[in-house]
Amino acid sequence: MYPAGMDYARESSTVLITTRFVWPYGGRTVCLSGTFTGWSQWPMTPVEGCPSVFQTICSLPPGYHQYKFVVDGEWRHDENQPFATGNYGVVNTVILPRETDYLPAVASTQTAPNSNMDVDNDTFQRVVRVSDGALDAVSRISQADIEISRHRISAVLSTHMAYELLPESGKVIALDVDLPVKQAFHILHEQGIPMAPLWDFNRGHFVGVLSALDFILIMRELGNHGSNLTEEELETHTISAWKEAKSYINGQINERGGAALRVLVSAGPDDNLKDVALKILQNGVATVPIIHSPSEDGLYPQLLYLASLGEVLKYLCRYFRHSPASLPILQLPINAIPLGTWVPKIGEPNRRPLAMLRPTASLSAALNLLIQAQVGAIPIVDENDSLLDIYSRSDITALAKDKIYTHINLDEMTIHQALQLGEEPYASPYMVGNERCHMCLRSDPLHKVMDKLSKPGVRRLVIVEAGSKRVEGIISLRDVFRFLLG
Repeated sequence: MYPAGMDYARESSTVLITTRFVWPYGGRTVCLSGTFTGWSQWPMTPVEGCPSVFQTICSLPPGYHQYKFVVDGEWRHDENQPFATGNYGVVNTVILPRETDYLPAVASTQTAPNSNMDVDNDTFQRVVRVSDGALDAVSRISQADIEISRHRISAVLSTHMAYELLPESGKVIALDVDLPVKQAFHILHEQGIPMAPLWDFNRGHFVGVLSALDFILIMRELGNHGSNLTEEELETHTISAWKEAKSYINGQINERGGAALRVLVSAGPDDNLKDVALKILQNGVATVPIIHSPSEDGLYPQLLYLASLGEVLKYLCRYFRHSPASLPILQLPINAIPLGTWVPKIGEPNRRPLAMLRPTASLSAALNLLIQAQVGAIPIVDENDSLLDIYSRSDITALAKDKIYTHINLDEMTIHQALQLGEEPYASPYMVGNERCHMCLRSDPLHKVMDKLSKPGVRRLVIVEAGSKRVEGIISLRDVFRFLLG
C-alpha cells in the first residue's frame, strides 16, 4: 500500500516521485522524519476543514524508504500503513517504483492550524480534493478491520454495567400519573428536560414516560377544531387520563399516526451497557430508566438514573481514548461509512430524503413532519439549503412558557416565530454555531463525530458544506450505534 497522491516529476534524466505523507490521527504539532530527511524533522500542516489530518508532500527518488512521525514531541508510526523494525525502532516503510501507477498529484496547500468551518467555499472545494486524497489511505479499511472493531466494542459494552453510568451526584425527576397534563409540561420546561418517567402510586411502580412527543400530540389535539379537549380541561386533565384516552403509554406512534399500547422499557443497574444500548435502539426510545427493584416486600423500586445512548457513547470514547489504534474504524471519514441520512444526489432516487423546512413554514407543518417522518429534529434552511437552525421535538415545551399555547394558532405561527419563543430576549434567532446547532463535515473522521455526540445534550450532528453551510445530511446517536453494533 502506497501513500495516496503519488506522481512522477521528471527533471532531465532524474526521476522523482511526488509523495504525500499523511498523519490522520490528530495532535497539536506533527512532523515527518525519515531516511530521506536524514531523520531531521519536517513540519506537516493540517488539512483545512479537517484539522485532525496532517500532511506534507515530498519529492523522493524511487526505492525503499523508512519514516516516522513526531506527534507533540513523541515518536509515532502509523499502524495502518506498512511498517517494519529498523534502526530507529518500529518505522513505516514505502517502496516507490519507477512505473507510473498513481493518483493525480494535488498541489500542496498551506493552511492555518486553527482553521474552522467558516472558510471561503472556493478554497474549501480545492482543499476537499486534497483532504479526500489524504484520507484515501485511511478509507481503505477492510471488512475484517470493521468486524474486529465491532467485536472489541461489543466486548467492552458487554463487560461493563449500567451502574457505571451513574454520576456521583445529580437529580432524576419523575412525575405522578395523577398530575395535570398542563402542570407536567410546565415542569418539563422549567427543568429543561424533554421527558420524565411516570410513577403510579396505586400500582407501586413506574408505568411509562411523558415526553415532548406527548406535548406535540396534545398541541395537535388542541389545534383540531373537532377536538373535545379544551385548554381549560388541561387544568384538570391528568396524565393518566390523557394516556388512557389515547390508549397511549410511553410515546409509541403506529402507522396511522395514532397511539399504540406498550409497557415501560427499563433496565437494572446490573444490566450490561450493550443490552442498554440495544433496548434503546430496538424500542425507539430516547432513554432507558435505570431502576433498582428491591426483592423485599413492601419496598418501592428506586429510580437511579436515565441512561441514554449519549452516556453509553461517552463511556466508549473515554475507554478507547488512549488506545485509538485498537479500533481502525475510528479513523474512517463519515462519508466513507454507511452512516446517517444524506441529501439524495442526482441518480439516487431510492435514498430516503432528508426532512428540511424553511423558517417561513408553519409550526403545524413542523409538528406533522416530526411525527410522519419519525425523526427527532428537522434542519431549518434558507433558499440555498444553508443551515439556519434546527427544530427538535423538545422545542415544543417552549410553548409551555407563560401559557403561550393557549393563544396561538399552529397553522399561523411560523417556525421562525416558534424558535424565538425559546430564545433569550438578547439572542439572535438564527445563530449557526450556537449550542443548538451542532455540525460536522463529511470529511470528519468517525472518532471526531463520536466525541461531539458524546457531549451532554447533543443527540445529532448536521453535516454541512464548509463555507456555504449547505446541509448535506444528518447523523444521530442511533445511526452511530447501529453502525458500531453491526
